[in-house]
Amino acid sequence: MGRRVPTLEDVAREAGVSRATVSRVINGVRNVDAAIQDVVRQAVERTGYTPNRAARALVTRRAETIALVVSGAGDAAESEQNAFAGRVLADPFFGRVVSGVVGFLRPRSMYPVLMFAESDVARKQVLTYLRQGSADGALVVSTEAGDPLPGMLAEAGLPCVLFARPALPAPVSHVDLAHRDGARLAAGHLLARGCRRIATVTGPLEVPAGRERLEGFRAALAEHGLTRVPVVEGGFTFDSGAAAAVRLLAEHPDVDGLFVANDLMAQGACQVLREQGRRVPQDVAVVGFDDSSAALACRPPLTTVRQPVEEMAATMARLLQEHIEGTRTEPASVVFAPELVVRESA
Repeated sequence: MGRRVPTLEDVAREAGVSRATVSRVINGVRNVDAAIQDVVRQAVERTGYTPNRAARALVTRRAETIALVVSGAGDAAESEQNAFAGRVLADPFFGRVVSGVVGFLRPRSMYPVLMFAESDVARKQVLTYLRQGSADGALVVSTEAGDPLPGMLAEAGLPCVLFARPALPAPVSHVDLAHRDGARLAAGHLLARGCRRIATVTGPLEVPAGRERLEGFRAALAEHGLTRVPVVEGGFTFDSGAAAAVRLLAEHPDVDGLFVANDLMAQGACQVLREQGRRVPQDVAVVGFDDSSAALACRPPLTTVRQPVEEMAATMARLLQEHIEGTRTEPASVVFAPELVVRESA
């Protein structure tokens, strides 16, 4: 016969407390003495007791599940939906978001459910999923400026937190980076290396992060008398960075410094520079942004502006938990500081 599954009564016996006390500790009721909570948790560990999630949900009225939603704008055709998911899962930035979210949720016995919302139908499915109580709230990573989902969630009164300030104003909490400060770090580093013919590949300029990185970079260079900065807009992808580099080198062959608004695009730009016989950093110094795995995969390894994505994602999850529990009722904005990471490309 198989081993008997430990019960709540077993934990109570082991801890020397009542079954009701064990139930309150396991279900997160706050009016239990801290010392008793420790005794109960140790008893849970010794007995190997695993709470019944369905029964616990009846007590807490929570699913203990969070929807991690990657959302776009417009109404993607069915044939484009798999491509959208593929692009997201291939982006090292998203892996860092997942790592930060899971790192916060796992010790709290909460779990993320990955959802994509790249079409009108998919966005309605997210709303229905949350309204039905299948998840307690949503963490949203928007990939496009025109994304209507944050506003839809706010209007429905559903708990949600965004990664990055929404391009379309919505009364929701978010975490973000001081993008202008990060771009200033990149400009200062290129100037300190002696670069004077400096260009930039931006992210999509309808996205606040893309726009703010360009503004910060231009402002820093202008303070040093460099007011004419060649600019090519990219799309935060490897291919768009490569295409932008081809265009920049054709129009400005004397470029000696390049700031690229994310690491994937910078990796594409470095490949083009190599193909055209330009040495990095001897001929063209390159600085990226994010400090993702693409920065280490780049050849040479990429000097970049680091945003602490894992910590930002964990903070996003913490804010959502506070909204779910009712300890935070107003939208919050938490902005992180960037850091320059110097490697071989500049």
